Amino acid sequence: MPEFARISKRIGSIAESATLKVDAKAKGLQAAGRPVISYAAGEPDFATPAHIVEAAVLAARDPKNHRYTPAIGLPELREAIVVKTRQDSGTEYTAAQVVVTNGGKQAVYQAFATLLDPGDEVLLPTPFWTTYPEAVALAGGKSVEVFAGSDQNYKVTVAQLEAARTDRSKVLLFCSPSNPTGAVYSREEVEAIGRWAYDNGLWIISDEIYQNLTYDGIKAVSVTEVVPEMIDRTILVNGVAKSYAMTGWRLGWMVGPLDAMKAAGNLQSHLSSNVSNISQRAALAALTGPQEEVEAMRESFDRRRKLAVAELNKIPGWIAPMPEGAFYVYSDVSRLLGREWGGKQINTSLELCDYILDTAEVALVPGEAFGPSGYVRMSYALGDGPLLEGIQRLQKLFA
Repeated sequence: MPEFARISKRIGSIAESATLKVDAKAKGLQAAGRPVISYAAGEPDFATPAHIVEAAVLAARDPKNHRYTPAIGLPELREAIVVKTRQDSGTEYTAAQVVVTNGGKQAVYQAFATLLDPGDEVLLPTPFWTTYPEAVALAGGKSVEVFAGSDQNYKVTVAQLEAARTDRSKVLLFCSPSNPTGAVYSREEVEAIGRWAYDNGLWIISDEIYQNLTYDGIKAVSVTEVVPEMIDRTILVNGVAKSYAMTGWRLGWMVGPLDAMKAAGNLQSHLSSNVSNISQRAALAALTGPQEEVEAMRESFDRRRKLAVAELNKIPGWIAPMPEGAFYVYSDVSRLLGREWGGKQINTSLELCDYILDTAEVALVPGEAFGPSGYVRMSYALGDGPLLEGIQRLQKLFA
């Protein structure tokens, strides 16, 4: 009999999520009694607002939610997503163009799976969220990284994208506000990129999960709002996880052209069927209910980002640009590399993060998880006290 590999090459080649790996290691150390402060996980430290939780409790008691519902989502939730997309993305859709997914991550995966054939290229502005290239690979595509460093505020230009484009380029992944950098593209920058994509026949998958977490009066502008011609070749990805402190509820969605959403819905009908009805009812309450607690959380993140950036920039050689959105500081630590720390030569941000965790008991995610070495990501979605204490440990370590 022929011998077969125990694990398929396709699945065996997938790397574990670096952010979740670092977070798991930090939690393991905490469970062992070590006073580790973790900036690894990208999730709010707040509880889900009470009215959302109450809506879920009521939904759980209603037998109609104990049954299968449409694979693409509850009609009333999809209508609420249409309203949100009109308000926040400046674009009109119908409920038939919405697919509700198990978190934004599933929406990202399904978007790539819907659009890509083997060998198709995806232009991937870098630093990128660690899941993007894995989802591209699972769909048979090829990621083409386009890097922008701290000197560009981590934002790629049209000239860079054009230099990376080939006749195999099909999709541009766009994320603003960005994970991991917190960068927000201006209206003019979004329009220029959208026009370029339209002129070159590209699709855009736009990850808008941090859309409502912006600061200093800045608005995250959707490409479909400023370049309406791209509506027929853009998939918007979003969800309730970040703005509503609902990471564990696993509720996201994708919005786009009817043919693409029909295909994505067919995939989901075999992949997972409908999302938990309880989570869908909770998300409906989130989108249609009071927003005061959401604004209070955003204001807390705003205060924390200012504190984190001010304190990090006190560390010699540590460059922390001010993020305009999301809840991450993406620091350039290249000046700390190629030096001896703790009696050991440290040449990469991966080695630096290991040294910081072992010595200062602070967990950061190295730049290798998001692109080139020389950077570290810090989530400031944790309490003010731990936020400051962890940075003070870094200040002492690198004094």
